[in-house]
Amino acid sequence: MSPTGHGSWTSRLPFRDNAGPATAGPRPMHSRAWLSVARPARRRAGLGAVLATALLSPFAGTMPASAAPATGSSGAGSYVVRATAGGLGLATAGVARAGGHVERRLGIINGLSARLPAGAADALRSAPGVLSVTGNGVVRLLSSGTEAYSAKTDDYSLAAQEAVSGVRQAWAGGYTGQGIDVAVLDSGVAPVDGLATPGKVVLGPDLTPESQNPATRQLDTFGHGTHMAGIIAGRDTAAADETGAALVDDVTNFLGVAPDARVVSVKAADQHGNTDVSQVIAGIDWVVQHAHDEDRNIRVLNLSFGTNSAQSYLIDPLAYAAEQAWLHGIVVVTSAGNSGGEDGRLTDPAIDPLVIAVGADETNGTVGTSDDSIPSFSSTGTFSRRPDLVAPGTHVQSLRAPGSQIDIEHGDTGRLGDRFFRGSGTSQAAAFTSGAAALLLSQRPAATPDEIKALLRAASTRLLRVRSRAQGRGVLSVSKALGLRLPSGTTQLAAQGTGTGTLEGSRGSLHLVSNGVTLSGEMDIFGQPFDAEAMAALEAQAGAWSGGQWNSSAWAGDSWTSSAWASSAWASSAWASSAWAGGDWSSSAWASSAWSSSAWSSSAWSSSAWSDNSWGDASWD
Repeated sequence: MSPTGHGSWTSRLPFRDNAGPATAGPRPMHSRAWLSVARPARRRAGLGAVLATALLSPFAGTMPASAAPATGSSGAGSYVVRATAGGLGLATAGVARAGGHVERRLGIINGLSARLPAGAADALRSAPGVLSVTGNGVVRLLSSGTEAYSAKTDDYSLAAQEAVSGVRQAWAGGYTGQGIDVAVLDSGVAPVDGLATPGKVVLGPDLTPESQNPATRQLDTFGHGTHMAGIIAGRDTAAADETGAALVDDVTNFLGVAPDARVVSVKAADQHGNTDVSQVIAGIDWVVQHAHDEDRNIRVLNLSFGTNSAQSYLIDPLAYAAEQAWLHGIVVVTSAGNSGGEDGRLTDPAIDPLVIAVGADETNGTVGTSDDSIPSFSSTGTFSRRPDLVAPGTHVQSLRAPGSQIDIEHGDTGRLGDRFFRGSGTSQAAAFTSGAAALLLSQRPAATPDEIKALLRAASTRLLRVRSRAQGRGVLSVSKALGLRLPSGTTQLAAQGTGTGTLEGSRGSLHLVSNGVTLSGEMDIFGQPFDAEAMAALEAQAGAWSGGQWNSSAWAGDSWTSSAWASSAWASSAWASSAWAGGDWSSSAWASSAWSSSAWSSSAWSSSAWSDNSWGDASWD
């Protein structure tokens, strides 16, 4: 999902992943900066210190010593240049005057990395706008997987981020997300510890071609969905019986923001994070239609992705689908995007003013917000539509999906010990906010989406010296929201959309490609014509699905293996955009090397897991 969400990942992917890099550079399109770099410790109440800001490129490893001059030296090589407040432009000009060139902006530290000739570093240190010039040297990666990871000494652990937002004060009050289901429309969920307790994850439909392979069906072959689900509602098995103070004080076990909420996984992205807008709309429609089936209580929908659509939300089909979920009583939380202020627009569906659009907050490793900043990748939007608020979105620790594409490609730089990965982006910020919404709904189960949004916005803490466009109403504060009176009867006044625009407009510039054939125009993933007006009418009635069919195709069984919009079958053709050159995912590698067959046993999941038969069952009419 190309959602939601750098470095080597380019904008040709079919869906923008709003999980961005910890450093600036090419427009973020897929997932996160999986990099941890040791740095001087900051004090954090009760959690010790250590870690982690990316000073190199998002997926960099250690640099060869020959390319890494020591701090204070003046040899030719790569340097990190930090700028004074407001001095980044002057520092950039100084690099050019010194005969060097900028390699990458490093927005989180208000600086850049630059290649400098011999002798230039010393002169640059006294240039206008320059705070410091240090060698971009060999670093120690805490994510190597070869050393034990401890959240107690990580200023950016999920436990530490929860302390910043007052999450655990909600737990102390008895509000842990109990009774609330959060739908996670993403790349699936892996049953790793933290998400493997029976009943923690309920499987919704797998809307990808991987549904046709038992070794990959409904599972997270990409790694993004597991990371988001962990942030939202992870809970280690060892902490299953903890309550009260034991839960609040536990920084040893992994605990998501709403540890007693349940995850309903709707898989829409494949092993490369690829998906089409038609798959995502179908997933949103499924959530709306089945939010209260059996024992479900889906009150929150997490959408950690977005496209670069330029279509108005008033007609956009993707924004309309998200809006209908909202109007049917579901709090929709979306990532604002990772393009900074570059294109002046939030991603789709965050462009819809009814839903909650979340930008990223950089905590700088401290509990207080006085030193917080907005990372350069976090989209700022426009005067008329900006983020509603920001939430922790840099260096966030969450669960790893061993053997997934992200794990394979970025394990050397993103892994924290054996179990965790670190990620930065508005994807993580959205997931954190979805967990917060679940906490507030467990406190106030009758609250409407409009009321929860008003509560979150009213309780946010304004950051000083930060533009409103970048932070919205400020940093998420669950502890403040707990004490506010619910703004009962609140109704948003924004105009509602019609959904009658084009599917192609919703895609923006991002398209799936198979065997040289591009999926474009008013055609869904099965090659069926998409009638936006007719679909909008069905969505307004929560009736877009009929049994296992959406837009006249059965999204299970033979439909996936017959010829559709491309000449080859899903089952025999690997889906990737031109940006994903290289080896295809091997299902046998997933099935045999990363997991044992017993790991995928049904006992790890809720009994309401979907099978091909139940997917087509008439009870879903």
